[in-house]
Amino acid sequence: MATFNRDQLVEFYTRMIRIRMVEEKLMEVFSNGEIPGFIHVCIGQEATPVAVCSHLDATDYMANTHRGHGHALAKGIRATDFMAELFGRKNGPCRGRSGSMHLADPDLGILGANGIVGGGIPIACGAALSAKYFKNNRVAVCFFGEGATGEGTFHESLNLAAVLNLPVVFICENNQWAEFTPQTVHMGIRDVAERAAAYGIPGVAIPNDFFRIHEEAGKSIATARTGGGPSLIEVQSLRWHGHFVGDAQKYRNPENIETAMSADCIADFLQRLYADNHITHEEAEGIRKQVQEEILSAVEYARNSPLPDPSELLEELWV
Repeated sequence: MATFNRDQLVEFYTRMIRIRMVEEKLMEVFSNGEIPGFIHVCIGQEATPVAVCSHLDATDYMANTHRGHGHALAKGIRATDFMAELFGRKNGPCRGRSGSMHLADPDLGILGANGIVGGGIPIACGAALSAKYFKNNRVAVCFFGEGATGEGTFHESLNLAAVLNLPVVFICENNQWAEFTPQTVHMGIRDVAERAAAYGIPGVAIPNDFFRIHEEAGKSIATARTGGGPSLIEVQSLRWHGHFVGDAQKYRNPENIETAMSADCIADFLQRLYADNHITHEEAEGIRKQVQEEILSAVEYARNSPLPDPSELLEELWV
């Protein structure tokens, strides 16, 4: 396992708590009617995007899902740009057209969140094929949920990635719920990682622990970058909230929700930092306040940003 210095650990904590506090704020402003469309939060799963993206360069590619706020923030999108886009404002990276479910930023290698289950997986393969063809040393990572592994695109993409030895890492964030359906209802296996064997690539199932995720992601991304081909990492977690913000979760018993919330990857990470004397409670609280101010400033920036002009609707439209 890698050895980290204090500054690195504090930065990892800051990134994780930023994702959580951004989403807590999004739940508030969405409920107030300030954000159009739907939003899907990843609260409880923050360790995965931060641990994985800490191994990526700005030019590396990333495809992700409708539950993609954490991925975009971990890949490096600024909070102001992020909020402007979700508020539908002209100065967002997609000029206010993406909403939450299609957020993209080509300058950061963010190929786009995707409202189609499994839709990002072949896109990541295409990016990886491009990296291999141009020999530019880039890799592609793709985040998706366990429900996506029942889609044909998952199986076709893993097969193609294996046959072409593409520099791509598949990251399954298994939060146990495919929209409103528990994994036990739609899947005959417990570990999604078992499916990697069918395509002759490595697969590993790990818990929702930052250090384990960082270790496995580091090995897989390094392997992909040096020509060793694709691999599959499954992170097993539990979804805290509903499929979307506003979902009453009548299909889920309270005990399951309590169990999910008792497994907090950020709290576990912070306890490790306290135990090893890397940070004090006062310093952690100071970081929270600093991030809170950053988010409030980003929200005000978004609120005061201009809306797109309807006359621009057909600009940069390619389909």
